[in-house]
Amino acid sequence: MQDLSWLSRTQLLIGEEKLRYLTGQHVMVVGLGGVGSFAAEFIARSGIGKMTIIDGDVVDPTNRNRQLPALSTNHGESKASIMAERLKAINPELELNVIRSFVNPEMVEEQLKSQPNYIIDAIDSISPKITFLKLAYASKIRVVSSMGAGAKLDPTKLQVVDISKTYNCPFAQQVRKNLKTAGIYKGIKVVFSPEQPIKESLMLTDGKNFKKSAYGTISYLPAVFGAVASSVVIRDLIAELDQ
Repeated sequence: MQDLSWLSRTQLLIGEEKLRYLTGQHVMVVGLGGVGSFAAEFIARSGIGKMTIIDGDVVDPTNRNRQLPALSTNHGESKASIMAERLKAINPELELNVIRSFVNPEMVEEQLKSQPNYIIDAIDSISPKITFLKLAYASKIRVVSSMGAGAKLDPTKLQVVDISKTYNCPFAQQVRKNLKTAGIYKGIKVVFSPEQPIKESLMLTDGKNFKKSAYGTISYLPAVFGAVASSVVIRDLIAELDQ
């Protein structure tokens, strides 16, 4: 039986039964950038017993303003590898599956065979995100998806809604449009901000990693998106014992 003494404060909040239930759950986090890296850490610190983390990218200097794994000392290193070491240092008993790969249909289909109890989608490029959401939706696996954390400043505006209820988010608009092409109009839970985007922060990029443009970001906003997404997962999982 796992030593849960390091989770004594969590047990004080939710009780031993729910805490032990979390140790038997499998959460997948896809994308370990500004949103996903913090989400992965919060999931690990909650006592989840098994995790799969997926990211094929490496640390870039511009990541340092918002991404948990990004330091001045590790440019060019795998984000997944850095996060894996960190998560295992938090909980050495964590069963951790590390996928150092960008999202493609074959990889997603293979990973979804493990039937995770919940998925956090923190992919920030449209094409891979749609690929992942379509396959997760078809597999009937619960997912909470992060919408755009760029071009916004106020973390108190964040909401958790169905994808069909999003507004004032250009990224969510693109996601909705692409999902509708696949016949998906609702049924995906998302974290989004209805704050009006700061349009002047948009820049065009070189198209690397499926991104033709990007918005400016602030340090705390993606972290709050990650916190809200991870809270959705934990709250939904422990709510199962109240049903």
